[in-house]
Amino acid sequence: MTTEPVPLQPAEVPRAPNAGAAAFAGQLWAATGGAPELLSRLATTGDGDLPSAFRVTDLAVASIGAAGLAAAELIGMRRPGSDRDTAPDAAPAVTVDRALASTWFGSVVQPIGWTVPAVWDPLARNYRTADGWIRLHTNAEHHRAAALTVLGVEGDFLTVHRAVSRWKAVELETAIVDAGGCAAVLRSHDEWLAHPQGAAVSREPVLDWRDGTAGAVSARLAPTASAPLTGLRVLDLTRVIAGPVATRFLAGLGAEVLRIDPPDWEEDALVPNMTLGKRLARLDARTPDGFTRLTELLSQADVLVHGYRLGALDRLGLDADRRQQLRPGLVDVSLNAYGFTGPWSTRRGFDSLVQMSSGIVQYGTHWARSEELTPLPVQALDHATGYLLAAAAIRGVLRQQTEGRGSIVRTSLARMAETLQAGDDLPLDGTLSDRSAATDALTTPWGDALMVRPPLTIGDAKFVFEHGPSDLGSDAAVWR
Repeated sequence: MTTEPVPLQPAEVPRAPNAGAAAFAGQLWAATGGAPELLSRLATTGDGDLPSAFRVTDLAVASIGAAGLAAAELIGMRRPGSDRDTAPDAAPAVTVDRALASTWFGSVVQPIGWTVPAVWDPLARNYRTADGWIRLHTNAEHHRAAALTVLGVEGDFLTVHRAVSRWKAVELETAIVDAGGCAAVLRSHDEWLAHPQGAAVSREPVLDWRDGTAGAVSARLAPTASAPLTGLRVLDLTRVIAGPVATRFLAGLGAEVLRIDPPDWEEDALVPNMTLGKRLARLDARTPDGFTRLTELLSQADVLVHGYRLGALDRLGLDADRRQQLRPGLVDVSLNAYGFTGPWSTRRGFDSLVQMSSGIVQYGTHWARSEELTPLPVQALDHATGYLLAAAAIRGVLRQQTEGRGSIVRTSLARMAETLQAGDDLPLDGTLSDRSAATDALTTPWGDALMVRPPLTIGDAKFVFEHGPSDLGSDAAVWR
């Protein structure tokens, strides 16, 4: 299955990003180590913003644009006669559509005659406590069980609501997290910055880079102007949204992406959107055979993208040094929820929880003048982090080619929350242009579907998915 990109309408003349998008793009691109002059290759089309207290659409444009610039840089360096000091105009122009970027921060697969399961478990919501608000995240069965065990109830919403109301917010958050669950108290941004974890995250870089081991570029890598990541092997050890967004982007530009999930993991509501272009296998790395197979796959990969909690791979015997030994020159890209320093660095978390912790929901509620808590209109921390990881992965490949060594790069949803909240408060531009009819056909195991066309163009590159979405575990755990 392939999807062919639909060209921009002739009337849409690309223009420079507005002040908000340009500021975000400058920060994110600088975090990747990209040359500042390449920012001149980034343009936008379309108008409008997602309704929010924050510049969500500008962040979408900037993060997708940063990933596009990294691909453009790779294309420019592969042109005949090009070298490490290629002039910026050797890289093709990158254009991001504001409306499509906003759409791709949500759901882009439109089922025909079938439905996607509900994203949220019935108990995953905000609750009033005795002294504030808390959000419970119960989509995973073991996280739901942890919350209910702490509350001492069986679960329908009203029963949980009554139980939560008897707790103080921070005490309940701590108890649920200690029990292996996921929860977050509503905090203001000032309260977050005063918290030891918020203070730690504010000191972390947007992307934390370390040099990896020396290693040769894979002979398989054969970038072209139309498919700049052809031959790149990407081992995907990610779940839910941020990591899968990164690897979906890489797959769309020609990379071979192999996603590995444990035997018992499911995320039915996200699979149609997050498995585009990938092969999908299962392994139990806790068994000798599964661990051996995983190390074999890693030793043959060019890029590793992982989103497990800090220390999880270490406990398997695959710490950062071991990963670099297995594949000298590996580009190792990772994320977590709450940052890599501070007391919460190993805490379980998701976009919706980080929004609660970091002040985004509190400020959004104030902005909306609402009695209901007001989060971002989309899971923007996840998506923006995903595209930034994709940019880092591509720039890691460039560093491998030019410097002959790998890279170890990491970021977090909490650090992206700081980036978003640092954006200015320029007036929103109005209603987004309608792009809902611009779709490509998809074939899926669940029935026919449409896919909203990709949000960016990169010169002559074709953002194409070789594989449609499929069920987790549909493929063998082997490289092609």
